[in-house]
Amino acid sequence: MVSLSFLGFAATAGALSLLTPCVFPMVPITVSYFTQHGDRDRQTTLRNALVFAAGIIATFTALGFAVALLVGATGVSQFAANPWVNLLIATLFVVFALDLLGYYEIAVPFGVVNRLDAFTRGHASSGAVGAFLLGLTFTLTSFTCTAPFIGTLLVSASQGQWQQPLVGMLAYSTVFALPFVLLAVIPRAVRHLPRSGNWLNSVKVVMGLVEMAATFKFLSNADLVWGWHIFTHTTVLTAWVIISGIIVAYLLGAVRFPHDIKPDRANDRGSRRVQIGPGRAMAVAAFTILTLWLGSGIRGHSLGEVESFLPPKPDQALSWIRDDYARSLALAKENHRRVFINFTGVTCINCRLMEATIFTRPEVKRALAQFELAELYTDLDGQKYEAQQAFQQRQFGTVALPLYAVVDANGKTVATFAGLTRDPRVFVRFLEEAAE
Repeated sequence: MVSLSFLGFAATAGALSLLTPCVFPMVPITVSYFTQHGDRDRQTTLRNALVFAAGIIATFTALGFAVALLVGATGVSQFAANPWVNLLIATLFVVFALDLLGYYEIAVPFGVVNRLDAFTRGHASSGAVGAFLLGLTFTLTSFTCTAPFIGTLLVSASQGQWQQPLVGMLAYSTVFALPFVLLAVIPRAVRHLPRSGNWLNSVKVVMGLVEMAATFKFLSNADLVWGWHIFTHTTVLTAWVIISGIIVAYLLGAVRFPHDIKPDRANDRGSRRVQIGPGRAMAVAAFTILTLWLGSGIRGHSLGEVESFLPPKPDQALSWIRDDYARSLALAKENHRRVFINFTGVTCINCRLMEATIFTRPEVKRALAQFELAELYTDLDGQKYEAQQAFQQRQFGTVALPLYAVVDANGKTVATFAGLTRDPRVFVRFLEEAAE
């Protein structure tokens, strides 16, 4: 079953993709097309707009379907936790980030895009077929900016069943396509949108630096699997602080990238001064606050839900028995206790969220102290982890993460708690009832 939190994440990713610099220039092109081909009647315009959206949705959803088909119900989590997959995604983030920073340009081959564009604008394709292909063209041309969002979304699908990639991409693409349907039906609305200019170059640079920061998330996933102990909680957080500080310096004009307009030599000194309007001033303030806030995390302050995107901190208060269920049962028999099983994964964001914001609460720690604590990873490659995932599926009927279960010393299920909660009282109540 697909969780509401995952659907919300997918929809948010789709909305954020609309703000990317690869997407914004396509707005006037889209509206221009529907203005030329939709003047016959409002019904035809609406139909073509919906078909255009269907082209976008079909392209993205096909990717989710391919992942679900190739990976399968129990393989999604292993695929997302594979260190080579994470290194590949990290490499793609760096490649796309350098593109946005202006060091080179990645584009779909002009021959492909031009042929699709010419066909969609031709007289013979002025109907539904042209609108559908325009949606496909739009998807291809925006790939540089949308790929990081898509990659993150597909990796987060490792927290659930095989339907997650398919439904996630459907939600993502629907939110992504909806504004263009509205603009196609009401083309005059595009007049109120800001024109492209130097501000768009600034957006590209900021996005490129943000993508560089996201790279460390996937590097830390590979680190957790291979045990490098390089991209730790402190290391990743420090990198984020530095990158956020560079963004502040860039917005203030202290740092320049190739995308920025190069000043004339005669006016070099004066032209390096950046005019800080209201929008840029707000961005400077926001990233300054972000830099200071992330810096507080290095000093030990909890960053709340942001902790779920960071490698886990070492927890000295709770003593987990990792990947040894038999030993947990033996200790439970010896100490006349029950076993609390934490089914978790390396790439499970919701698992990290629970561990960082719920398990660290004093009242939760006291409640967990009543149990033998078993931590079973199910998203790693290897016979042991496959067996643990099969055990989760067989006894509890799901491979979704996180899953928390309490069993007695004989392994009989006492209670289960699926998914996450942001209310520690709910989790404490579950633990106390299971301990009785």
